Amino acid sequence: MKSLQPVFRALTDTESRAVLARHHVGRIAYSLHDRVDIEPVHYTYDGGWIFGRTSVGAKLATLAHRPWCAFEVDEVRGLFDWTSAVVKGSFHLLDPERGSADVFGRALELLSTLVPDTFTSHDPVPHRSILFGIHVDEISGRAASTSER
Repeated sequence: MKSLQPVFRALTDTESRAVLARHHVGRIAYSLHDRVDIEPVHYTYDGGWIFGRTSVGAKLATLAHRPWCAFEVDEVRGLFDWTSAVVKGSFHLLDPERGSADVFGRALELLSTLVPDTFTSHDPVPHRSILFGIHVDEISGRAASTSER
């Protein structure tokens, strides 16, 4: 009798980066008052950076002072059929007036491909007026699949 057995494996660096590039919603994790908080955000990935938008709040206040964070993206097709990429890196506020004009411009260009009205009068999330970048310092990934045994 054949049964399906899950097989788990580590993703290569290239595979992990491909997972990031395929998606636009992920979760940022950070430490706040000795607790870990996780929040979903929309993002783009380009050249070792994750770019997103946020608003003033606890996440921003925390990450402005403790920039180390994690970011995860999953593809879940079934209980034993999934792929996950995890980034560990540093959170950066992107401000064109504080020396990051090129990075800010690139982030805005990429985010506008997701939400074409970004930073216009028709922006669906105008309260998310702050651009950020997470530099990918470390990346890893895991995958699960089933095979007949």
